[in-house]
Amino acid sequence: RRVLRLAEMCRRLETEEEKVLPFYPSSLDESEQQNAQKVLEEPPSEPLAQAMQDYVGLERFWKRFNKAKLEEKALEQARAALESRNQKLRGLLQQYLAGAAINLKVP
Repeated sequence: RRVLRLAEMCRRLETEEEKVLPFYPSSLDESEQQNAQKVLEEPPSEPLAQAMQDYVGLERFWKRFNKAKLEEKALEQARAALESRNQKLRGLLQQYLAGAAINLKVP
């Protein structure tokens, strides 16, 4: 139930681009895509592969989940970089203000 609820929330939060193009572009060339399609069409022979067939419907969910996690990590890194830059700018501002205060004291 929790996964289904998360999938519904994910669908509501889709961007327009994701609604129109619900798939991700492939980096495979034409022959590789054809080979992959042939392999996918074959019935699985191993028990694990058969069990995974039951969860193919969750593939889209996991793609979006992973995309969201990657974006979250990228935002964390960007925030850390901005905080570092902010600290450097504050230091420069304090140095400037300290220099300006000294110049005001000296006639």
